[in-house]
Amino acid sequence: MTPTTLTFHKYQGTGNDFVMLDDRNRQFDEHDSRLVRHLCDRHLGIGADGLILLRSHPEYDFEMVYFNADGFLGSMCGNGSRCTVAFAHYLGVIQEKATFQATDGLHEAHIDADGLVHLRMQDVHGQQDVEGHGVFLDTGSPHLIRFMPTSSLVDLNVFAEGRAIRYSELFRDKGTNVNFVETPVAADQPWQVRTYERGVEDETMSCGTGVTAVALAASRRGAVSPVHLRTRGGDLRVSFDARPDGSFTSVYLTGPAVRVFGGAIAL
Repeated sequence: MTPTTLTFHKYQGTGNDFVMLDDRNRQFDEHDSRLVRHLCDRHLGIGADGLILLRSHPEYDFEMVYFNADGFLGSMCGNGSRCTVAFAHYLGVIQEKATFQATDGLHEAHIDADGLVHLRMQDVHGQQDVEGHGVFLDTGSPHLIRFMPTSSLVDLNVFAEGRAIRYSELFRDKGTNVNFVETPVAADQPWQVRTYERGVEDETMSCGTGVTAVALAASRRGAVSPVHLRTRGGDLRVSFDARPDGSFTSVYLTGPAVRVFGGAIAL
């Protein structure tokens, strides 16, 4: 008997990588967490930080359905959204502009001539100081930001430190992503960011909602829009309007989204 195969595409946005599926015919079983885990497995499957379904939508260009590598539906994924926009362009679903549905609501995006994807995030309403931990924001996904001393980030055990915070009593019920940030010594240098992601349960090369949260939190430390941020996987830019009430509007996450390869895998 010929084994069932699944056609896939692999995309990455500053090293944050995703298995992308064209599911406009809605044949993928989104309740099959075992299959999602298998496809994201870096030894036995394709390997990725998450899996994304691109589905048709009755009102907008498409719908994005995002799964963490643990097999379960995730919250908003910034880099994944940028990759989905690039994937939709590759499939011919969109041209340069897109309006699409994600788990946290409606988003707009566009691709410029250099291939950079500009993604409009949801407005963010304030931030919370968490004593002994850092600053907490929700940018479609929950993020704790911990500002670190200069030159301390390179040797930091992000897995151990991030996991301890993510499973601490304060965050155990809902979990949080944890971002460790090094403030630049000069205004023209980028903010260095390393992130422990829930759902992946490890450090990832980059996190789009994470750098967005970092940029907004850094605005209280002198960062001016647009903020240049550097992750282990590459550079991203976040622009925003800061409001007098502490909220942020016109929040955009900008960076590359690249198709790495495509193929078919036996199931």
